[in-house]
Amino acid sequence: MDLNPPQGENYANPRICFFHVLFKAGALAFYILSALFFDSFVIIFVVTVLLAALDFWVVKNVSGRILVGLRWWNEIDDNGESVWKFECLDQESLARMNKKDSWLFWWTLYLTAVVWIFFAIFSLIRFQADYLLVVGVCLTLSIANIVGFTKCRKDAKKQIQQFASQTIANRFQSTIQSAFSVV
Repeated sequence: MDLNPPQGENYANPRICFFHVLFKAGALAFYILSALFFDSFVIIFVVTVLLAALDFWVVKNVSGRILVGLRWWNEIDDNGESVWKFECLDQESLARMNKKDSWLFWWTLYLTAVVWIFFAIFSLIRFQADYLLVVGVCLTLSIANIVGFTKCRKDAKKQIQQFASQTIANRFQSTIQSAFSVV
């Protein structure tokens, strides 16, 4: 993954990018600033987790699909087994995805988890088990999206490689058939 944002191109989906960052920043900012305005742990817990849940939903169902062309979900089959499901755009559409949108998506996804880990360590050091619970829920939602989208991206790359292999094999086979049909 490229560390520097792509230069010379604008965001293709600025509104989606805005909301992709808004709920992440909102949950983090509320968690940080809430101690200044509220004495109630319940309010801090509920609002922070609600914002993190909104972020989870927006990333999983909207920004992931629009910014990087990926979508994932998890189902329980008839045997009670957990089954990961992945959706991705076709190869041409994935190649046309805006690099800046993609860069923002992946970096904010990982950076948010790192910040929640930092807050978890801070809560452990200060022996604040209640705040560790808030951070744990937010970190779990963040990591769930990371795992889901990482698996989805790997599955998409595998599908592209299989498609390319099939296309080459089909071309080779049709070339051989054409050569023998001429003879």
